[in-house]
Amino acid sequence: MIKIFNHYFHRRTVLQVLLDMGLVVVGLLAALWVQAPPSVINQPVVTEGLSRGILMALGMLAVNSALGFYERSRSKTTGQMRARAVLSFVLSGGIAVGVLWLLPLEASYDMRWVTLVVLGTTGFMLTHRVLVGEMLPSGLARRKVLVYGTGDRAKTVGQSLALASSNVKLLGYFASPNETEHKVSSWATLPSGERLNDMVRRLDVDEIVVALSERRGGSMPMRELLDCKLQGVRVSDIATYFEQNLGQIRLDSISAGWLIFGEGFNQGFVRTTVKRLFDIVGASVLIVLTLPLMLVAALAVKLESPGPVLYRQQRVGLNGQPFDVVKFRSMRTDAEKDGVPRWAAAADSRVTRVGRLIRKVRIDELPQLFGVLVGSMSLVGPRPERPYFVDQLTQDIPFYAVRHSVKPGVTGWAQVNYQYGASREDTIEKLQYDLYYVKNHSLFLDLVILFETVGVVLTGKGAQ
Repeated sequence: MIKIFNHYFHRRTVLQVLLDMGLVVVGLLAALWVQAPPSVINQPVVTEGLSRGILMALGMLAVNSALGFYERSRSKTTGQMRARAVLSFVLSGGIAVGVLWLLPLEASYDMRWVTLVVLGTTGFMLTHRVLVGEMLPSGLARRKVLVYGTGDRAKTVGQSLALASSNVKLLGYFASPNETEHKVSSWATLPSGERLNDMVRRLDVDEIVVALSERRGGSMPMRELLDCKLQGVRVSDIATYFEQNLGQIRLDSISAGWLIFGEGFNQGFVRTTVKRLFDIVGASVLIVLTLPLMLVAALAVKLESPGPVLYRQQRVGLNGQPFDVVKFRSMRTDAEKDGVPRWAAAADSRVTRVGRLIRKVRIDELPQLFGVLVGSMSLVGPRPERPYFVDQLTQDIPFYAVRHSVKPGVTGWAQVNYQYGASREDTIEKLQYDLYYVKNHSLFLDLVILFETVGVVLTGKGAQ
């Protein structure tokens, strides 16, 4: 794993991003080189071409990231990947045309030829992504992982590794001599007659994930694990594994001590100030860009059903303080006529036709941008919940109150990684993503979440 500004990326993902960007830049420079006489190659036109190539590559990177091409797990069908590839080609082509024609090169080139080469390179890259998965050789930068344990926790780790695309290769499970539970397949369990460090050396293991259901009674061979670490093998506990690989802090694998003594959870003055400035600038820009859309949505809500256009509801914010969140009304005015709060569910009969549409593309959330300007919310953070549910969840779910240590957000890490929450179980899953954000939040992670939110809006992921 590579840690960039507190956020973890697979090494293979970073290499794939660099390769994709490099292909775009090289494609543009090659198109210019074919047309340019030798005397022109040494002139500043190369620098101009390089700068435009990097600009196009960054734009395409943002598009592909938003559409999920660099996601941690393989959760898309071939049909979904094809649809995203087509959309990516259209958006990336628009970026390429805009850069090449709005920022023309000083030297005389056939820009139609240059544009065709860039679009061809982009099309090849996306087609290869759909048909093969990625351009990197299958063995390059792939981590070989051994799971120490054979119980429920080990099985959970193995299941998550199966969704880890081509970034990792699960070598098998090594049973602890004191472990009585065996929940994994026998064919995947490595023979127990060999010492752990000898097996690690023989299989060329890159990482050991310690996933024991019971650690007491000498279950962990501390000396052998230390020897493995001294040999350059990464040794991770299950909590750290889930944090770095899945972007979660799992409630079933952490303790208060792990949260207290571990890194992260930094709420310093500099971070707070930078985040607030980012919120003001970002919300102002988004309000200007989406104001026509908000006017159309307001008119549609008003024409479809009687009642107010905006819906005001109390939520719990920073440090547990209540505040009012404002959204476009998407339900009937009698949605809770008995006064009892209810979870919003998929295919909820209380949702109007216009409400279903604006929920699907998240337009109903846009009025919250004004709350960001006021300071009650942030652009990115855990989604605020109603006091009625917060009181229950704080009593039932460990560490639930931790999410209130940062401002709630219009979008969040849980929103781009998990479906729409409609139950206590969904809330637990989303809390695990919220805890990751609270522990590792940074301006860089905020930008990553905003890019991925664009993909959620474009594809309707997780909508009701």
